[in-house]
Amino acid sequence: MAYELGMTDGLKEPQWEVIHFIRNRFAETGACPVVHETLNILGLDVKSLQQFFPTGYLRGSCLLAGISYRYGWVYYFGEPYSVSTKSNPEKKHIIKNQDKVYRVDLFGSLVDHSEWDKDFAVYRAYEMNIKSGLTDTHWQIIKFLSDSYIRNKKIPTLYECCEVNQIGIEELSKLFPSGYHRGAVKIAGLPTYGKSP
Repeated sequence: MAYELGMTDGLKEPQWEVIHFIRNRFAETGACPVVHETLNILGLDVKSLQQFFPTGYLRGSCLLAGISYRYGWVYYFGEPYSVSTKSNPEKKHIIKNQDKVYRVDLFGSLVDHSEWDKDFAVYRAYEMNIKSGLTDTHWQIIKFLSDSYIRNKKIPTLYECCEVNQIGIEELSKLFPSGYHRGAVKIAGLPTYGKSP
């Protein structure tokens, strides 16, 4: 691949150091390190990185490390990778339709709840920094919110959500760091600002 990217002299030690760092960081965190993180930790500057990987960070070093981005999403060896915890590495949600378009409003909420699917939830969760992936508890809450909205034509209150799912507010805030409405409700594909269905 390096040859195809125009790096005809082969990969030297400094380039391998970057590639191994990216792969190791991905294995540790489940996320491809952003460029400034790689530069800071390896003590490199932008010019050096450009000399090592003329096609760029994502289209050069990350690609050679077997990791690339598409629409902000991490792909690992060509497969969409929904980050899972180390204790449950098999629990990955593979994005089936990578080119699907969702209609969202100014706040990033789904315009029509009927367009919601698991891919939407996984993308939103990643954007909201839930990088350990959606656990069974996440999905339980998402399902409750969706079912309740369809049945009652309104979004359950935070208190209802906690009571029905037997979860404390502290635990809920850890699961959805962006908040109840800006996190859980949005990931469930529900309107976050009181719109009626």
